[in-house]
Amino acid sequence: MRRTARILTYVGVWLLCAVLVGLVLFLTSSRTVELASHDAVVSPDLSGKAVLDAGPILPDVRVDSGRVVGVDVQLGKTDAKSTDELVQRYALLASQPEGQLAKIGHAVESMAVDALVRGAVLGLVPVVVWLLIGPTRRRELAGRFQLRTGVVAVVLAVVLGIAVWQPWREPATPVGGGDWVSLQEFLGPDVPVPDELDDVQVRGDVTTSQTRRLVESAVDTYDTSKEFYAAAEEHAATLDLRVPEEGDTVVVFVSDRHDNIGMDPVARAIADAAGATAVFDGGDDTSTGSSWEAFSLDSVSAAFAGLDRWGVAGNHDHGDFVSDYMSDHGWTMLDGEVVEGPAGTTLLGVDDPRSSGLGSWRDEVGLSFAEVEERMADAACEVEGGLVTMLVHDANLGREALNRGCVQLVLGGHLHNRVGPEPTVGENGSTGYRYTTGTAGGAAYAIALGSKPKHEAEISLITYRDGHPAGIQWVDIQTNGVFEVGAYVELTYPPLTVQ
Repeated sequence: MRRTARILTYVGVWLLCAVLVGLVLFLTSSRTVELASHDAVVSPDLSGKAVLDAGPILPDVRVDSGRVVGVDVQLGKTDAKSTDELVQRYALLASQPEGQLAKIGHAVESMAVDALVRGAVLGLVPVVVWLLIGPTRRRELAGRFQLRTGVVAVVLAVVLGIAVWQPWREPATPVGGGDWVSLQEFLGPDVPVPDELDDVQVRGDVTTSQTRRLVESAVDTYDTSKEFYAAAEEHAATLDLRVPEEGDTVVVFVSDRHDNIGMDPVARAIADAAGATAVFDGGDDTSTGSSWEAFSLDSVSAAFAGLDRWGVAGNHDHGDFVSDYMSDHGWTMLDGEVVEGPAGTTLLGVDDPRSSGLGSWRDEVGLSFAEVEERMADAACEVEGGLVTMLVHDANLGREALNRGCVQLVLGGHLHNRVGPEPTVGENGSTGYRYTTGTAGGAAYAIALGSKPKHEAEISLITYRDGHPAGIQWVDIQTNGVFEVGAYVELTYPPLTVQ
């Protein structure tokens, strides 16, 4: 019993030290992340508030976190060309915040885990030191220990702790000045504020009319975007889509989002209504492939969480940032290797040769579009029985594979308009189809971020059955929010033609 009690005491001391040290480490830690097109520093606290420090021009924002743990987010540099452009970005991101909230949550969880691990290790130090000293040496030290010395040591430790803490020091006044006030109070009674923003508080110089106008514009953009996409998401869930038959596997296909995060929950609602269990991403998720566009990749990743996910980078996704980032967030990014796709079928894809400016094929650089097209055909023809699906940004990369009769379905985007499905009879008599989906982001040009689509937006649904692509259905949403559902087109493969 005595030994058990001693062990439990050691464990209790270790747990207490581990928790205290871990808490201190957690509350003094921070992470730098790409957030809302900024380099941002995320720091946890126990305020129960989420505070966004926007800098000297724009007011800071505060909301309840809904938890004991709060967070302070300090926004750093951005590539926005103007303050107005930046504010509009904030408004659109606030209307679809899931991706950004997930990133902050992941950063806080990561800091908590790191702090607990380090706290657990450091919490062992006093226990190990106690055991190493041993009972004999501890008695000797206790005999030499004088009460006066102990009191002085404790007082000195307390004084040093208070000196470091400095509880009497007032919090630093924000650059913009001012106290926390409700958003409605900040804007004034003449500006209507959506009900869901009632709990939002801001801190800034309310006498700055330009700042107030910027925030007023942001609220209007937020309200317009939230209303349009919320209505579209609700309507999408009720669309009369083809119901999958037993044995069917449905894949939702998006391409050319071009930063329009507003369409992501709409696309997911369509996927759920159609019974989709997987997603293909045909690329051009961004306008430039820059790291500030990570918010778009966060959004699409959050929207399709829980589904099997495959993707490629488009010609606007310059460099390797997009592919690496998507891969780190659970996507299988295709790189010229045949992999297992939906329903156990074969799947081949590669980033657009123009996306990096190098025309890379795996580890080889300097290949042209035509050369990559040939390489894709060679890889497809090496698959026993022929390749089932080729996913590319531009369906032209699959022309040679179709001409040889080595692929059943080539999927692409890039054109911002739907083409197909078009059948092709290959040299060996096999039938393959080529299909180009429209822009999922409703992009008229290279960027589609806005309070509603700038162009007709399209989501496609690919059905697999018995190891083959069985059919395609598309869903369009007009710029006025009206949906159009295309007829389900069956893909037929004549007997003995797929070799």
